[in-house]
Amino acid sequence: MEESEKTWKMNFSLYINILMSIFGFIVAIILIPSFKDKFIKANLFGIDMNKRNGGKVPEALGVVSGCIFLITLFLFIPIPFTDNIFDNSTFPHHEFVELLAALLSICCMLLLGFVDDVIDLQWRYKLLLPTIASLPLLMIYYVNYNGTLIIVPKPLRCWFGLSVNLGLIYYVYMGMLAVFCTNAINILAGINGLEVGQSLVIALSIIIFNIIELIGPLWKAHQFSLYLMLPYFTTSLALFKYNW
Repeated sequence: MEESEKTWKMNFSLYINILMSIFGFIVAIILIPSFKDKFIKANLFGIDMNKRNGGKVPEALGVVSGCIFLITLFLFIPIPFTDNIFDNSTFPHHEFVELLAALLSICCMLLLGFVDDVIDLQWRYKLLLPTIASLPLLMIYYVNYNGTLIIVPKPLRCWFGLSVNLGLIYYVYMGMLAVFCTNAINILAGINGLEVGQSLVIALSIIIFNIIELIGPLWKAHQFSLYLMLPYFTTSLALFKYNW
């Protein structure tokens, strides 16, 4: 009975998330073209160098799909907690804070991306700001888990053993990883469809992995990942349609 109840709760939240993700895709498909002229009027555009007429291509439209992604998740926030929302004694506060911290970091990165398109930030700021944006996630991880033990790859175990506790270095690495991931996408700016295209490939690979792992013991972590990745994939797909 407990297993079937867990499955029902997992499926209910995911089904709602899928429906909201599809709705987010439809809204993005409708809204993105309507903002095209507004961005060009605001001088947020580039010239399509692969066309003879050199038409103007609006830039920073990712902020439209990004905002729709955030709104979708804001509306989704109560869904996973419907059973506990009126019972404070059993409410999973740690899970709720994890979701809010993730959204806060996403908001920071969305703002950074838009500001970069508007005022063309220098590279030193692009290295610093993602690190700062990752702090809410790192703080939540420290408070809830603080697991800094890593499994050493087999070829290196004869020197380092089976596992190594990295301690503070683990958090430094995670902060640097946020810088690498954001700039690895941003460095390909200027080629239509390439930025959002590789984001879609990465997102789809994560979604497939999460779906496979839903039957495993860490199903809750992968369910949480799907809550974020499904609306991200659909709203990015809408941007890809026009960006291509």
